[in-house]
Amino acid sequence: MNNLTGMMIFAQVIQSGSFSKAAEDLGMSKSSVSKKVSYLEDRLGVRLLNRTTRKLSLTEVGQVFYERCERIMSEAEEAELAITRLQDEPRGQLKISAPVSFGVQHLGKPLAVFGTKYPDLSMDVQLNDRFVDIVDEGFDLAIRIGRLPDSSLIAKKVGSSRLVACAAPDYWEKHGNPQHPKDLVGHNCLIYTLARNSENWTYTENGQTETVKLSGNFTANNGNVISEMAIAGAGVCISPAFIVGPDLAKGRLVCVLEDYEVEPINIYAVYPHNRHLSAKVRLFVDFLKDWFGACPSWEDIR
Repeated sequence: MNNLTGMMIFAQVIQSGSFSKAAEDLGMSKSSVSKKVSYLEDRLGVRLLNRTTRKLSLTEVGQVFYERCERIMSEAEEAELAITRLQDEPRGQLKISAPVSFGVQHLGKPLAVFGTKYPDLSMDVQLNDRFVDIVDEGFDLAIRIGRLPDSSLIAKKVGSSRLVACAAPDYWEKHGNPQHPKDLVGHNCLIYTLARNSENWTYTENGQTETVKLSGNFTANNGNVISEMAIAGAGVCISPAFIVGPDLAKGRLVCVLEDYEVEPINIYAVYPHNRHLSAKVRLFVDFLKDWFGACPSWEDIR
């Protein structure tokens, strides 16, 4: 680093035309500038400058060295400019982790639009329902749904979804519609195992929070499998609207207990804590917040 500093000061002396002017341009004292150049000459074992009381001139070897210094300084400026540009406009690769069901049903279109908007950016999207280690596995960010564990990661809410109890029409016809959340105890509930407290249905009644313990003969770690089982008449699924919305709209599933308030599940963009957040992550998170908005499409399904 001392060598690079000396080279920078030497190049500035040539560009400024004198030690005095170089010191002024660099915000240093004239003696400090002179000492740095002298140290550089001593280290190299050559004289770089011819000094007289009237002017400075480069020696032959000094001319060669100055050309190299000028090139290095120019490349350093280019490197700084490149970083500035990267902070203003996304480039390189954006590596994203997302849950399978949400990714398949809701990420394709926004990813396509975002990619078209920023053609210099490439995206690597990996869908997996396991809890990935963002830092160790090299992800720029992950989409996570539901309550998050405590961590050093930054989590920005980009959307939310209702949690609904539903089943196929013929299932309700055969087993009867529950009139109260406690009636779910008598039904075969299809359990999504990766959600926290997945066997509990928590609702609000008369300002009080109550919880019903669910049970059933089928569990799975994927929400789409759960909803397909429900469509087939196997039981009741407690699922996010972003999964079952299309099936509710087409009548393949029928929602119950809508008069009971249930806490929605939030959708987050999670990324490592960095003092300088990259443009690609910052812009993508803001884009997702705008895309899903306060009332995403799946919430239109009642």
